[in-house]
Amino acid sequence: MSRADDRSTARRALIVIGLVLATLIGLALVWATRRVLVWGLVAAFFAVALKPLVDRVEQRLVRRRAVATLLVFLATFVLLAALGAMIVLPLADELGRFADRAPELLREARAGRGPVGEVLNRFRLLRYAEAHADQLQRYGSRLGQPAVGVLRGVLEIVAAVLTVVVLAYLMVLEAPKIIAGTLKLVGDGAAERLRRIGRDSSRIITGYLSGNLLISVICGGLTFVVLFLVGVPFAGVIALVVALADLVPLVGATIGAIVAAGAGFLHSPTAGVVVLVFFVVYQQVENHLLQPVIMARAVRLNPLTVLVSVLLAAELAGLVGALLAIPVAGIAQVLLREFASTGRQALAVPATVPDRPGRRPAGGRAPEDGNSPPAGG
Repeated sequence: MSRADDRSTARRALIVIGLVLATLIGLALVWATRRVLVWGLVAAFFAVALKPLVDRVEQRLVRRRAVATLLVFLATFVLLAALGAMIVLPLADELGRFADRAPELLREARAGRGPVGEVLNRFRLLRYAEAHADQLQRYGSRLGQPAVGVLRGVLEIVAAVLTVVVLAYLMVLEAPKIIAGTLKLVGDGAAERLRRIGRDSSRIITGYLSGNLLISVICGGLTFVVLFLVGVPFAGVIALVVALADLVPLVGATIGAIVAAGAGFLHSPTAGVVVLVFFVVYQQVENHLLQPVIMARAVRLNPLTVLVSVLLAAELAGLVGALLAIPVAGIAQVLLREFASTGRQALAVPATVPDRPGRRPAGGRAPEDGNSPPAGG
């Protein structure tokens, strides 16, 4: 092997090693900053969903982008705050009443009376509770120990929400400048394609949010009907909590079922069983019928594609993957349609081979021009 071949082999090996190291470093940076990246992704998701509304407000009501963005975000914040107040205030009042009645409920449960005592007697747990009363009391005294961890988790959630809101606000505010700067870097044909991709992606995200909201309204409405029929108090508040929890794909209905079934069992064992059976049936209907069909119409995806994408994304990326699976699948379909159509058009154009001088075309006759001799000459 010559010295030139050795140098070429060494150069290729160094390039491969450099690419592997760069990939590992990039993956390590992504893993180290995964929380911030998730916040940015969620902020971009909401920014794309709110941008059309901000554009309408800017065109019809005010002429300044900053004012339109501020109005839309304030309206969204007020709406979310009103929903939160409708949930938190009655729940806080109910928790206060429960704390006042806790000693009495505990005495009734030990005596086998009251709703909790009836549940313990029905499931033969009263003897177990009496035998392990000291251990349960110790566990109850330890509940106040992880208060620092709970407070830290609440602060992290608040910081994440504020970060997402600020990022989404800045993204919507600077969207025209970002879009114009990006389109200047490409040609006219690519700019038109990017506009089309952005418009279709925005439509998909908006459709996903509207479809998810419709599913949550259906879940909350049916929950209210069931709770009202079995006589559970605060049926409206509990149904609203279930509807908000149902915004989370796959696991949202389970979280809502735990809340509603717990309230049902506190009211009566019969009500708890009815609510639990309802949620077992409803969750199957939602996951395998409502969500695929409604999302397929809202996002214009095949129901099978919707279900498979949600299941795979939830398995790979957990809750965030389940939230973003459907819009990501829709955007991937848009990109595939755009670039696949371009590839088909490129393949449809036949490749032309220029004629070489002196080459005879098919049929054996030379091209006639002014310099060629006449036939028979």
